Amino acid sequence: MKRSVLNKGFMLASLGYFFVYFSASVFYLFPLYLDTFHPSKSRVGLIMGIHSVTAIMVRPLFGRVLDRQGGRIVSIAGILIMIASMPGFYLLESAGILAILLRAVNGIGWGLATTAMLAICSDLAPSGRMAHSLGLIGVAGIISQAIGPAAAEEILRFYSFSAVFTVSLIMLAASLFCIAVIREAAQTTMQEKPERTRSVSAYPFLILLVIAAMPTIHGAARGTVLNFIALYGASIGFGRIGPFFLAFSAAAIITRLGLGGVSDRYGRKRVILPSAILIGVNLLWIAGLHSYWAFVISGFVAGLGQGLIFPALSTYLIDFLGHKNKGFALGLYLSLFDIGMGLGSPVFGWILDVSGYRRMYVVAGCLIILSTIIFSIKAPPLKK
Repeated sequence: MKRSVLNKGFMLASLGYFFVYFSASVFYLFPLYLDTFHPSKSRVGLIMGIHSVTAIMVRPLFGRVLDRQGGRIVSIAGILIMIASMPGFYLLESAGILAILLRAVNGIGWGLATTAMLAICSDLAPSGRMAHSLGLIGVAGIISQAIGPAAAEEILRFYSFSAVFTVSLIMLAASLFCIAVIREAAQTTMQEKPERTRSVSAYPFLILLVIAAMPTIHGAARGTVLNFIALYGASIGFGRIGPFFLAFSAAAIITRLGLGGVSDRYGRKRVILPSAILIGVNLLWIAGLHSYWAFVISGFVAGLGQGLIFPALSTYLIDFLGHKNKGFALGLYLSLFDIGMGLGSPVFGWILDVSGYRRMYVVAGCLIILSTIIFSIKAPPLKK
């Protein structure tokens, strides 16, 4: 009997992914809290980016564990680490070493939990609809990304950042419950057919570098949006940043629900190229905007690009490494993406300190457009 993508286990795991992502998404406003301590923008970038750097350290390693044993235990461990880091945020009195350490520990838990949850969800979905299932999984994160910053913004209007941290903690507890109740579903569906693994060593090093650079640069470019957009909007005089994230998330959801599986039918590269170019051009648009509505629309356009590129680019890497190594491929993809987020945040923060917001977005846009052109020429055209 053919298994449906939207089975009970898949839905529960996706709900757990929603809650853990919600917990992290309220921290998109964390730079506003750090700004009350008057740090440099590069320090803000370091504090935000270290979260991604520590996630990088654990994802590929535990990707191999996921391929052998499944993701439930790894997910639970990651969530518990995130929960353990939360009390420290209430004690912050500066943008100093404690803030860096707390974000670093939280990032370790984030890296474990999100990679494992993606693996659980993909194991519970039909293998022939890989991009479609990953697109649907991502919808849970996108919805939380829309609600999280907007909810945090409203909470801050009436309370303080302590209330935001409490909401984050509650979301982590809810995620832990969801993962805990899918024990049997996760165990009974680890049954993908073994597939022939591609010989990665058959490709020149330059080709491997081009493939690895694509998610890395995409992560760096996205980091300029997520980690600095609140400060950028405030510098222009926009009082509310939440609508930007709502527009971003609405577009990404619409795209993934309607077109998330398009690369399953027409090929990965045919989707990666236009979506990445769209993201790059939109960054150039962000650099030059002055209107609040143009600001919100740019969020919508960014969401369109993101909604297309994630399922296509992540499944491209799975196809390249072989479906037998799906957990490792997912961990590697997310690590490369987080390398971009982690290194890009302080680098672009430095550009921001030197040249301002607009030039920072110009550099980010040009970088992703250039890398996309190189990828389209050099990366091998796989069957999917």
